[in-house]
Amino acid sequence: MAGCSCAGSQIKLVYACSGAANTGLLSDQVARKLRDQGFGSMTCLAAVGADLSGFIQSGKSADKNIVIDGCPVGCGKKIFEKNNIPFEHFITTNYGVEKGKTEITQEVISRVTSEISVKI
Repeated sequence: MAGCSCAGSQIKLVYACSGAANTGLLSDQVARKLRDQGFGSMTCLAAVGADLSGFIQSGKSADKNIVIDGCPVGCGKKIFEKNNIPFEHFITTNYGVEKGKTEITQEVISRVTSEISVKI
């Protein structure tokens, strides 16, 4: 899906866990690539987790929230559930990436981005 994430009245927001492990790095890079490809605007998961009202309201007002967690701990998922914000959830370890082991290369970023993009 190429094009502006703001086409029509659709607001699509992309959030990445960006955690300390390789899988957090991957979730961040995938979110940036999805943004660059026009799947949505990237915004701050930490701000939602910090209960900043503007970010929570933006999430609740969005037509689609895409949350990309690095691992099954699911920090992003838990933040969205806690705030009762609807979302689509993806975990990078579901795409053949091992936490603490898989090197995050451009090839891995592109492959995981491609696999997630067909689902959103």
